[in-house]
Amino acid sequence: MKIAVAADHRGFESKRKLLPLLKQMGHDAEDFGCDGTSNSTDYPDFAIPAAQAVADGRCEAGIFLDGSGIGMSVAANKVRGIRAALAHDEVTARLSREHNHCNVLCLGSDLLNENEIRKIINVFLTTPFGEGRHARRVEKLKQFEQDHRNPGDSSQWSSASTQPPPA
Repeated sequence: MKIAVAADHRGFESKRKLLPLLKQMGHDAEDFGCDGTSNSTDYPDFAIPAAQAVADGRCEAGIFLDGSGIGMSVAANKVRGIRAALAHDEVTARLSREHNHCNVLCLGSDLLNENEIRKIINVFLTTPFGEGRHARRVEKLKQFEQDHRNPGDSSQWSSASTQPPPA
């Protein structure tokens, strides 16, 4: 599976450890940054281009890391077609895939240790969508996105810039 991986300065160390793990698990990871911890970075600068790669099919899933996981989750969910989940444990990771067909996993690297992150990622990447009543619910979300398209939404942003287009 090709996976978009993104982190801000708070998630960088976890991302650095994650990339070889994904390769070991047989996945191909595309690194959307950031590139270190020396400077404070802004999570939308990394979450939005990575989420766009998932939304447009260049990547099959995403794993985004920041201090709490909240910022990456909020930013990713601005991109049409993304269902990003903030998971705190294996249960929430499993449910995000099984019930909500989430395609992006967001993690708080300040709140989870390396072993917890490893377990959560494994569950997220190996859990299939549950279908049934859950499919009906996900379809309603997709329909809402389709019905409420507007020219200023984030799915229209350029990967080179996280600035919205002029109104």
